Amino acid sequence: MAGNKISMKRRAELTLRDMKRSIPLYVMIAPFMILFIVFVVYPVLNAIWFSFTDYNVLEKANFVALRNYQKLFLDDEIFITAIKNTFIIAVIVGPGGYVLSFLLAWMINELPHKLGSVLTVIFYAPSMAGTAVVAVFSQIFSNDSNGYLNAILRNLGLTQETMLWLSDSKLVIVVVILASLWMSMGVGFLSFVAGIKGIDEAQYEAGAIDGIRNRWQELWYITLPNMKPQLLFGAVMTITSSLSVGSVGDSLVGFPSPNYASHTIVNHLNDYGSIRMEMGYASAIAVILFLIMIACNMLIQRLIRKVGT
Repeated sequence: MAGNKISMKRRAELTLRDMKRSIPLYVMIAPFMILFIVFVVYPVLNAIWFSFTDYNVLEKANFVALRNYQKLFLDDEIFITAIKNTFIIAVIVGPGGYVLSFLLAWMINELPHKLGSVLTVIFYAPSMAGTAVVAVFSQIFSNDSNGYLNAILRNLGLTQETMLWLSDSKLVIVVVILASLWMSMGVGFLSFVAGIKGIDEAQYEAGAIDGIRNRWQELWYITLPNMKPQLLFGAVMTITSSLSVGSVGDSLVGFPSPNYASHTIVNHLNDYGSIRMEMGYASAIAVILFLIMIACNMLIQRLIRKVGT
């Protein structure tokens, strides 16, 4: 026992000594940690607390326990529709945008530097110019008989009817998915480009000596294992963006969408948080979305860690 006490005392002294040596490092990261706690940790904890209350901003919050969550899953049919639509969009836009971003980054790496730089800007631009993307899709999928896509379908003889792309509840989610997919190549795409360009060419030469004979083997045994940090970062960004789709649908088809066909969890959150000002209920929606994102990120990261192993 005495030996254990001495060992613990010695350990504590070493830890204290290391902390004193690291004071300059703590000072340097302090601004980030303060901002992170104030603008990330505190709002998340605050939202979790308010999710158990009845709160409308103007009056004092009343604790209602799990009533908000009970209402969400048992009484709110629109929220169930929002979950379904969110997962439909995420399942297509998430993996689709992720794979498309990687393939385009891989293709750009094979092109001359100047041409690759131009294409990188072209593919990345839609993620920055959301308003421009909405304007382009509004013209292409116009409900008017002379809209671009309707005119093309009619001229090709594929249909004589005017397709109400932005009004038909069966079609609006298709338009939202296509627009979201086009806008999905953002920071994750840039990280893929940087990751591929950062791989040492000597590894490919060594791989050729060891028996790698084609580009697909290079991709699996060299490129992907060297890009695990970028793959994980891209997965997090893609999942976050695909599960938080909302503003694109609002801009294209209006709010609420026809028959709630493209209504997502984010739309539901904005409805109760920004329009109805039922902040307790909106906080419960935000917590559910937060937990879904965490679960999806953990699952994807576990899958990506197996790449190249």
